Amino acid sequence: ARPEEIANAALFLASSMSSFVSGSALYADGGNSAVK
Repeated sequence: ARPEEIANAALFLASSMSSFVSGSALYADGGNSAVK
């Protein structure tokens, strides 16, 4: 993932939009984990 993609994921987790995200993994790997 590019640095700005990691930053966007971190900003999402720090925002109120992620208030219902609990106990899950957020992968910012450009979809690489989806094709394995």
